[in-house]
Amino acid sequence: MHYTGTIWRPPYEASSLLLEVTAGCTHHSCKFCTLYADLPFKFKISPFSDIEEDLKEARAQRSLWKSSGVSRTFLTGANPFVLSFSRLMKLADHIKKYFPDNKTIGCFSRVTDIALKTDEELSALAAVGYDGLTIGIETGDDEALEFMRKGYSSNDILTQCHRLDQAGIGYHFFYLTGISGAGRGEQGAKETARICNQLHPQIIGASMLTIYPDSELFGAVQAGDWNEEAELEKYKELKTLVEALEIPVWFGALGASNPIPIQGTLPDEKERVLSVLDQIIEHVSEEELRTYRKNLRHL
Repeated sequence: MHYTGTIWRPPYEASSLLLEVTAGCTHHSCKFCTLYADLPFKFKISPFSDIEEDLKEARAQRSLWKSSGVSRTFLTGANPFVLSFSRLMKLADHIKKYFPDNKTIGCFSRVTDIALKTDEELSALAAVGYDGLTIGIETGDDEALEFMRKGYSSNDILTQCHRLDQAGIGYHFFYLTGISGAGRGEQGAKETARICNQLHPQIIGASMLTIYPDSELFGAVQAGDWNEEAELEKYKELKTLVEALEIPVWFGALGASNPIPIQGTLPDEKERVLSVLDQIIEHVSEEELRTYRKNLRHL
């Protein structure tokens, strides 16, 4: 398989066929991000010759394992949804050619990638199986979005995800706990809930900001231009987010950046999730959580 660098996928895509169609990120400007630092380029598009070879290899492997086939494919890279409408449609054709039982196609997407498609194109992509896009909105806090150089606003999140709703393309959000900085976490959580409550994400997955020395944000902290949230403040922020969410959604903080795994379906399990957060806030020390953060070598 033509995999390039570290392959990132959401936890819920563990059983999907991982197909590389891009590598790197078109934006590559977020101050906190180091995910694609191991690549010698910013962004590249895989040639269809490589993609077809990988599909053939995957089919051969599935046959060897006597697998029942592939029902979902996840396109790898930071934001494959940036690809042109025609290329995304051609990708769907190729996947269907080698895996006729494939039902859905997912990938990471930036908010700005959605804006590149017309309403008609989004509907056509939905019809060929594009569904369950994972969007790193990070926050609904416009001040944080601007400082971190995300390249969009909270209103852009609303506008573009409303368009996905209308087209019938489901989506999942990643929330970055701590992105608003010291003293502003709970405010950022409330702004994020305000945005999410107007939309229909199927999943909200929370990751905790971890600042690595090779990030631009590390330099901003060293220069005194930005202050990091304390670890317990991050959990108070998560509590505020869960309290303020009013939509039915699966919520999880399960990745390595989260010292203590939390998950539950809202609103049915909201009280249980809040109880877990209260237990952490009351009984886990800042020192213990900070030790975990300092020893987290890689996300």
